[in-house]
Amino acid sequence: MREEVEPIKKVTEIPPEDYYVSGHRTCAGCGAALGYRLVLKAAGSKTVALGPTGCMYVANAHQFLTSPYAIPWYHTQLGAGGAAGIGTAAAFRALMFKGKRKSEAINVVVYGGDGGFSDIGFSGLSMALSYDYSHLLYVLYDNEAYANTGIQASSTTPLGSSTTFTPHGKMKPIGNERLKKNMALIAAAHPGVNYVATASISYPLDLMNKVRSALASGRPSLIHLLVPCPKGWAYPPEETVEIGNLAINTGMWTLWEYEAGKFKLTMKPSPRKTIRDYLLKQGRFIHLREKDDIVEYMQSLVDGEWEYWEEMDRTGKIVLPWNAPYSLQ
Repeated sequence: MREEVEPIKKVTEIPPEDYYVSGHRTCAGCGAALGYRLVLKAAGSKTVALGPTGCMYVANAHQFLTSPYAIPWYHTQLGAGGAAGIGTAAAFRALMFKGKRKSEAINVVVYGGDGGFSDIGFSGLSMALSYDYSHLLYVLYDNEAYANTGIQASSTTPLGSSTTFTPHGKMKPIGNERLKKNMALIAAAHPGVNYVATASISYPLDLMNKVRSALASGRPSLIHLLVPCPKGWAYPPEETVEIGNLAINTGMWTLWEYEAGKFKLTMKPSPRKTIRDYLLKQGRFIHLREKDDIVEYMQSLVDGEWEYWEEMDRTGKIVLPWNAPYSLQ
């Protein structure tokens, strides 16, 4: 059963308590760490967090040297986030049913990366979204690469990005030739899902309100969270929030939510900036500086997709965007 939640309308209404605190060893300017702080702040004290292997495991609790968590947390294997979330929610339900724990709402938040949810753990996440457990939220923190193991490409790595698996050069001047997988649209296609959203660490109120809506949706939910990565994206760490803003305001990343079968955009940049403003702030795209044809093609993809986003916002219904693969151009 869906619950009513009161939105946070201004910064002064953000709860002062933090549940992701000092003690972690993330990189300076880490977008995923900032995302963790905001997500847990929104979820509150009655929360258990799970962490599949990835940046937010290695930097936060590797070998138990440190712990930044002020709530219960445990690690699960890279591909096991979906199953671990269901198992934790099922355990709470069973204990309450048997009278071994008082009946109350306990939030289960599984915070996994693009490897943990869009690639290696994809099937487990899909399975989890088919269940009926409430107060269960999967957050895909997307730094668009396997940043923990050397910046290898994942299925959410954007077109044109240079990674250790997709380096740019004479044979492949564009770098990564694959289009980015849209995990939120895939999640929204699951029957019975009540809440799916995209978010950005650069829009904290939007993110926190989406966390609360997801946890109150009555079923497992997904938030696809874009988290800029200074190491993998190659920009100064103090520019993380600015890079996140540019992703939104150029249309490279779209903020939306799908609640009880109704789609709506939660941010409409007007006018949109050109994607060149976003691309050339990052070293992973610097090889495109003189490749106007590729940048123009990428701009056409963004413009084309925004026609779909605006149609969805008008109708409240999801329409699947389609773009020809780069190799067919």
